[in-house]
Amino acid sequence: MSDASPAQDWFRTTDDHEDLRAAVRDLVADKVTPYAAEVDDSASYPQAAHDALVSSDFHAPHVPEAYDGVGADALATCIVIEEVARGCASSSLIPAVNKLGSLPVILGGSEDLKQRYLPRLAAGAGFSYGLSERDAGSDTASMKTRATADGDDYVLNGQKSWITNAGVSELYTVLAVTDPEAGRGKGISAFVVEKSDEGFTFGEKERKLGIKGSPTRELLFDNVRIPADRMIGEPGTGLQLALRTLDHTRVTIGAQAVGIAQGALDFALGYVQERQQFGKHISDFQGIQFMLADMAMKLEAARQMVYVAAAKSERNDADLPFFGAAAKCLASDTAMEITTDAVQLLGGYGYTQDFPVERMMRDAKITQIYEGTNQVQRVVMAKQLLNGVQSTL
Repeated sequence: MSDASPAQDWFRTTDDHEDLRAAVRDLVADKVTPYAAEVDDSASYPQAAHDALVSSDFHAPHVPEAYDGVGADALATCIVIEEVARGCASSSLIPAVNKLGSLPVILGGSEDLKQRYLPRLAAGAGFSYGLSERDAGSDTASMKTRATADGDDYVLNGQKSWITNAGVSELYTVLAVTDPEAGRGKGISAFVVEKSDEGFTFGEKERKLGIKGSPTRELLFDNVRIPADRMIGEPGTGLQLALRTLDHTRVTIGAQAVGIAQGALDFALGYVQERQQFGKHISDFQGIQFMLADMAMKLEAARQMVYVAAAKSERNDADLPFFGAAAKCLASDTAMEITTDAVQLLGGYGYTQDFPVERMMRDAKITQIYEGTNQVQRVVMAKQLLNGVQSTL
């Protein structure tokens, strides 16, 4: 081993990233975690967490400085989401969904559109994402929502399903068919829709297994008139833009999953060192130690995959679609396993709402489903492999 060069990072996060982690962790311990159980129990929006994240600029850290944001890179944004999820998964959807909803504008929007909406996001207005429909979940190209040209406007009709933070966010990226004759997936365009637009309403809140503090509702469009200058990119390019967006934001779901898993492991570690059976702490039993070792090993592997994918997202590498899907898939499967094991380590106590691990297990499940099920992620990865697109490392 040679002496490390000061200029060589030796595959580790920067001091700035770790300083950011410490700052977010302190805020979460004070303003987020203490309310997580109540938010889950009452299925209420985590307003205290929202206010704390906005006041510290952690609610949408990815917004570039040119648009009044803090300009955090993709890895820094993942660290924010991870640390918030460690305390409350519902609250971590605030920065995660704000990136998901606004990234189409960042990737494909006009300068006018960016100037109009990104500063509003940086100031605290939420930005959600409307892609899925009742009959167009994984098969997004089969969407039925229509945007019909009418003079200088488009008239939007239809609905979107499973929309995170719907009703709370002020801004929405919405995908709709603008040219039904263009062929499958080719006549879809993206628009910015404002909560105040006439004819735009919301369905009832879904009653969910987990992430209960984050409202999930339908978006309903009844002759919603949208100025044509709110189209994101060129007509007919919406689906490609939506899929490009998901390549980047699936990494943030991986970060959320890592945070949930870390929170469960943290609590389980503390519990097994206090709980006594058969005259000694249960952490002294080798069977327990092996479970803990496997949990930590798999968690760290998932974290490293997410961080590598975040770096690829920041560089916009050609193999991002593979790594984004892999990071989301690995991290969410790992989170489901770790949170389930955490419940097991607590035994009967773990199954009760007096302890947080059952909530973490319920929250982890959605990370295997949204932004593309893990079965879809494996389809994406396989296509990338068969097309010869993967890291050469």
